[in-house]
Amino acid sequence: MKSRYILAALLATAAVAPAAVFAQQAAPADQSAPAANPASQIPAADKQAIQNYNLNDDVFNRIVKVSQEATKNGIKPKDAKTDFSKIHSLDDLAAQITAADPRIEPLIKKYGFTPREFLLANLAVTNAAIASEAKNNPQMAAYVDQSKVNQKNVAFYESHKSQINALMNEDAPGN
Repeated sequence: MKSRYILAALLATAAVAPAAVFAQQAAPADQSAPAANPASQIPAADKQAIQNYNLNDDVFNRIVKVSQEATKNGIKPKDAKTDFSKIHSLDDLAAQITAADPRIEPLIKKYGFTPREFLLANLAVTNAAIASEAKNNPQMAAYVDQSKVNQKNVAFYESHKSQINALMNEDAPGN
């Protein structure tokens, strides 16, 4: 779950104060690099794309299939080394993730996603999870502007929470 929160913090919609969440969740991959806010580099259009992405059962079911097949085949995109200095857009992040293992892009495409759309879908799930959890967590709520949250995605997340948590637990270290 932490790796997905890190991605969300890096590329969060305007709803999440990314610098604060990023500072809480992780240090930069390169410890010698300054702890800049990578989300500040992301174009507003990409942040808007994350916020406007709408989750549905088809997208979610395809995410599940990708995740299950990746786990079965030992593909771990979350273990990819990420050079935050080279991430200036969703496309840059997608390129780094798919370059980490040559099996990732064909797997994503097999289930009808482009690398960018797969990233958008995962970030939408993560942002919805953060927004949902922030409703009952005063510390987290300080970083979330609920008026800028895609409430349809929050409702989707909440109605699929047990399935999403099970999926994230499959991705947890040691599994």
